[in-house]
Amino acid sequence: MKRTIDDLAVFGGPAAFLNTVTVGRPSMGDRERFESRMAWVLNNEWLTNSGPLVSEFETAVAEIAGVRHCVATSNATVGLQLAMHAAGVRGEVIMPAMTFAATPHAASWIGLEPVFCDVDPVTGLIDPDDVKRRITERTGAVVGVHLWGQVAPVEELDRLAHDHGLVMLYDAAHALGCTRDDRPAGSFGDAEVFSFHATKVVTSFEGGALVTDDAALAARARSMHNFGLGQGGRVEHVGTNAKMSEASAAMGLTSLDAFAEVCEHNRRNHELYAEELRGVKGLRLHELDLEERSNYQYVIVSVDPAHTGIDRDEIIRVLAAEQVVAKPYFSPPCHLMEPYRTETPQRIESAEWLAAQVVALPTGPGVSAEDIRRICDVLRLVVADGEHVARRLTAARNAPS
Repeated sequence: MKRTIDDLAVFGGPAAFLNTVTVGRPSMGDRERFESRMAWVLNNEWLTNSGPLVSEFETAVAEIAGVRHCVATSNATVGLQLAMHAAGVRGEVIMPAMTFAATPHAASWIGLEPVFCDVDPVTGLIDPDDVKRRITERTGAVVGVHLWGQVAPVEELDRLAHDHGLVMLYDAAHALGCTRDDRPAGSFGDAEVFSFHATKVVTSFEGGALVTDDAALAARARSMHNFGLGQGGRVEHVGTNAKMSEASAAMGLTSLDAFAEVCEHNRRNHELYAEELRGVKGLRLHELDLEERSNYQYVIVSVDPAHTGIDRDEIIRVLAAEQVVAKPYFSPPCHLMEPYRTETPQRIESAEWLAAQVVALPTGPGVSAEDIRRICDVLRLVVADGEHVARRLTAARNAPS
């Protein structure tokens, strides 16, 4: 246990961890089960092109999402592009500034124009009122983002899109297994897209999936993700190669086997963080609605420097010296990234304020209760004398080398 700030690794003390503890470690499931699936793939020599494991994975994901159709993809970014193409989106696409760069990049890459809107300053979720203010005659779609295990305000967004004749899509990268009003993420709008990247609660190495109840949209997406081939094997329109491989599906199915267990572990981690950080000045653990289901994939803490005496980025620096890799989610917000900040300079107040404060702390099956206690021990020590820690960090940074 560290007793004074001199014990902090950034000031020469021993690191709290021998090995790095980080955000987003993969939840791979049982290795033997994965190896057994891969042996079956290799023995049958069906490695890609919508094989039986991909089909099984699609069925499982559709069931979790509560929809009839799932098209597994090589990643979520191309999955979102497929959704836009298959839905016939043109012109501007409104989306929150508080999201990963992949969301606007997916639109920009296929010739659409991202239009950023603000978020709720407490939840970080897209603000439907600001969406409405930004709708123009050029608007073709809205992309809502489910954030940190919370589902976006889908009722207002779906109604808004319907009233204005817009396509309504959701970036559900954070939301597998999460609900709003007891309806699962994946069942809203015209289509939703999950991510199965290595950092997600279910991983397929790299991967994604488009889910929908619209049979025609699903059929177009399935054709487009396979070079535009139709049922007869003839090219019917422009497509791309966005198929998931059997190896990725084997990993995805194995990770799905452990999904419920991982979510429960994450929930216990979240509760322990809440207990350890309760009453710590200037640190606010992002709470989740206990009436809804969440995958608890993220532990998000807001840092208020007016009360801590030290800002979020300096706290991340202190943790890094302790072998704890914490991450800002998302900083800067997308409208302050290139090329968007140059092409359409603007202020989006709540997104900017929140993005400067939030930090994701390590969780997942590889993070133990003792790990969390050690991390929170460091946080409490830093915040207890934040101004002093900040001054010493500044002095160390400015010292001649």
